[in-house]
Amino acid sequence: MNEYSETEKILGSFPAIGLEYMDRVKLMDRIDTKYVLSAGKLPEVLHQMAGSYKSLEINNIRSLPYQTRYFDTRDLLMYNQHVTSRPERFKIRFRTYLATETTFLEVKKHTRRNRTIKWRIENHFSPLSMIDKQAESFLESHIPETFSGLEFSLANSFSRVTLAGTDSNERITVDFDLKYTNENGKSENMPWLAIIEHKRNRSLAGSKLSEILKSQMIRPVGFSKYCIGVSLLNENARKNTLKEKFLLIDKIENEYNRCSNE
Repeated sequence: MNEYSETEKILGSFPAIGLEYMDRVKLMDRIDTKYVLSAGKLPEVLHQMAGSYKSLEINNIRSLPYQTRYFDTRDLLMYNQHVTSRPERFKIRFRTYLATETTFLEVKKHTRRNRTIKWRIENHFSPLSMIDKQAESFLESHIPETFSGLEFSLANSFSRVTLAGTDSNERITVDFDLKYTNENGKSENMPWLAIIEHKRNRSLAGSKLSEILKSQMIRPVGFSKYCIGVSLLNENARKNTLKEKFLLIDKIENEYNRCSNE
């Protein structure tokens, strides 16, 4: 995609940082704000961010490949918590960072105070979709007993750009080239969609990113890659509450296609 090569070129103007620097802004207990936009807008947004942020680089790569495998109960309890906007909800996933060939088992909790807390351990995903004893012990210490009988529910892959504020305690991720598959081999791709997630430990008035997105008329929106994937690939998943999200996705796809054809 042309915008992806342009994105790489712009990222080359950002000061490079390594994983050691990023460890200073892990923000495992944080406030998350998400934005969804056309991938075609990424070059302009990143161009305006230059000078205020640094870019994670691993092995000379700025757009890093990720793979995620999600687990849920057979009746999709965690998915249903999200789509019904339960104030306290969980997400369980194995995330593989392909650039470093490491995999973590992660638990994300959205609290009643609208904060996101994340715990993780280095572990591995079994091709048989089994959870080993170490993983079981970890999960038991972080999730309620109601989440019993966990099984593989969805996989996705995407490219991610990770940025850190030069003079502010911000962590920003930009995900694009999103692909989904489920246990039956059904798939769905969204190469035209980009997701920006702004992570900080408190409200951050005056953030450069916020100013840029506001000027582009890109507004915050609740968006879960997991929920969108399940709703696309699982016929039994409840979808009514996601209607507005899919209207937004369709609007962005149409905008991307229109601009690509001009």
